[in-house]
Amino acid sequence: MIYDLAIVGGGPAAVAAGVYASRKRLKTILIAKDFGGQSSVSTDIQNWIGTVSISGAKLAESLKAHLMAYAGDIVTVKEGNLVESVLKSADGFLVKTANESYEAKTVLVATGSQRRKITVPGADKYENKGIVYCASCDGPLFADMDVAVIGGGNAGFETAAQLLAYCKSVTLLHKNNEFKADPVTTKKILSNPKMRPILNAEILEIKGLDFVEKLVYRQKDSDKKVELPVQGIFVEVGSMPATGFVSKLVELDKIGQVIVDPKNQRTSVEGVWAAGDCTNALYHQNNIAAGDAVRALEDIYMYIHTLG
Repeated sequence: MIYDLAIVGGGPAAVAAGVYASRKRLKTILIAKDFGGQSSVSTDIQNWIGTVSISGAKLAESLKAHLMAYAGDIVTVKEGNLVESVLKSADGFLVKTANESYEAKTVLVATGSQRRKITVPGADKYENKGIVYCASCDGPLFADMDVAVIGGGNAGFETAAQLLAYCKSVTLLHKNNEFKADPVTTKKILSNPKMRPILNAEILEIKGLDFVEKLVYRQKDSDKKVELPVQGIFVEVGSMPATGFVSKLVELDKIGQVIVDPKNQRTSVEGVWAAGDCTNALYHQNNIAAGDAVRALEDIYMYIHTLG
């Protein structure tokens, strides 16, 4: 059969799209490795609108439950599958996994991204035990604590700005001799008395007992080894959008994000939309991803009903 829509992904964007597709009676197939997205590893999410506090695991469960409650005979869910490619076909698009192929008139790419992780000794041990990758999700857990941010770009400074609202101190470490963030942002954030910048810092190790206690780095210009006492480490060294399977289909930016029209989430290829963290949208958060997907679904619905 030919589906009206194929949704690729299992995070907030994909699930929001699936719920709306069901309610709009668009015959849909949703293909996901799992549910929840990046936030599934968070211990306490406090900014998912409508829910005061929820763990990442519970959020993943609730997303799946919401989708399945509306899926019925309209949305077919293929969990535990990875899409390997999306190709143009005579009637739309051919969506291929390792073992199956599905035809659809339209496609929504909602595969999110993965944060680049630090790989020094102790990083794996203390992930989610002081090392975190989402200030908007986990920042409030570190109120009145000394924390560090690794990364000198705009994302690192935006994270620092959020943390300055409730942390005792924020130390931002960057590997190069100048920050990559825009000068206006840099000047504003560094003017906060609770903010401490460290340039030319090579991260060596993370130490602690049950939770993070120290970040060890080398001051490259003096070759001095320093142990920085912190209770939290926020990593902002970039992300890797999960878009390889459409790299030959739609236009991507230099870091692999799908380029979309922010008015409707359309990509460079007619019939393909993208939403959430896999896109070149300015901000990436769960609530924004869900909103992106709803915008896309409204447009997809109108597109399908004008195909004739």
